[in-house]
Amino acid sequence: MYKSIVIGTNGSATADIALDRAIALAALTGATLHVVSAYEPTPTRVAGNRPTAESQEFVVTPDFKIDAVLDRARDLAKGAGVTIEEHGPRGDAATAILSVAEGANADLIVMGSKGMQGARRVLGSVPNKVSHHAPCDVLIVQTT
Repeated sequence: MYKSIVIGTNGSATADIALDRAIALAALTGATLHVVSAYEPTPTRVAGNRPTAESQEFVVTPDFKIDAVLDRARDLAKGAGVTIEEHGPRGDAATAILSVAEGANADLIVMGSKGMQGARRVLGSVPNKVSHHAPCDVLIVQTT
């Protein structure tokens, strides 16, 4: 049935609901689970004792959080006997999920429903963008 499943997660409680569903499906079908947690660097100005014009700009990367999210997902998947591949790309979440799905020849993308209601549904959300551009089936898990 499924050989390659992609799940996007940011480590939130609602994302964990979708992660649990993806792990269960991978365990049932013997699929490889590709866990994606993307990040976007945030520029930060550091001035110290210097005037603002002389301040330096550093890019703060939240990849330390991504590592923790991926480590936790790996532990949960291995506990269920699921083969897992971790992906922590730089960029927006929807693009990262779609890119991994294409690269892994995914049969299924699993994601939570957060952002599918209200203004975000109209203005765009990760599940909305992924569901409209996915190269495979998409399961949107009710998480809200």
